[in-house]
Amino acid sequence: MWFLGYPDQALERSLQAHTLAQQLAHPLDLAYGSQAVASVHQYRREGQSARTRAEATMGNSVAQGLPFWLAFGTFVYGWALADLGQEEIGIAHMHQGMSAWHATGAKIWQVYYLVPLVEAYGRRNQPEEGLALSTRALAAIDEMGERTHEAELYRLRGELTLQQLSVTNPQPLTPNTQDTEACFHKAIEVACKQHAKSLELRAVMSLARLWQRQGKKAEARQRLAEIYGWFTEGFDTKDLQEAKALLDELS
Repeated sequence: MWFLGYPDQALERSLQAHTLAQQLAHPLDLAYGSQAVASVHQYRREGQSARTRAEATMGNSVAQGLPFWLAFGTFVYGWALADLGQEEIGIAHMHQGMSAWHATGAKIWQVYYLVPLVEAYGRRNQPEEGLALSTRALAAIDEMGERTHEAELYRLRGELTLQQLSVTNPQPLTPNTQDTEACFHKAIEVACKQHAKSLELRAVMSLARLWQRQGKKAEARQRLAEIYGWFTEGFDTKDLQEAKALLDELS
């Protein structure tokens, strides 16, 4: 539901799943139920709520001896810390969670774990580290066919490429943003094919900000207005709030 562009319904469904898990009182269901809510809060970029749910997942997993879900909870806990401004310790917990997940022998969700780490390195202005992980994530997509976060991965590669350019040439208009723009267009293309409206919105916002820097405000506003106008809910989420603020800037 979140990927399809319904962030409020996604949260409601995840809470229903958690309630059902509590009623069933089965350890694995409880862990999965907590994970479902934590994931949706993560997608909605709600760090404090994701942290609370991740802590619940970790506590239940320790009590019941569930290493797979303990690893997941540890990772989301780290993501939440990074989202709340504690990037260094957050990244450390994310790596800890991913290592624990690898130790279970699991192959699933490689890209899910790598993409938030790519984003976190971008927050810390470490584009080289982020780009290296994004290359690893692209290889995992080819290996496993796990394409859920493919659009977001291309968007983040574009942002990191732009970050590199800004470091080497801190001018208002970077000299060569072709690779960056190509990443954003690829992200939009993938999101559209998957009907992943939430990821399409993020990719269009990244493209619109780039076009804004290049003086193409009218084109940026038109493209962003089209995708923003599609949404019917979730207007209190960070993505839609930032989209609205950017539209106002471009007016």
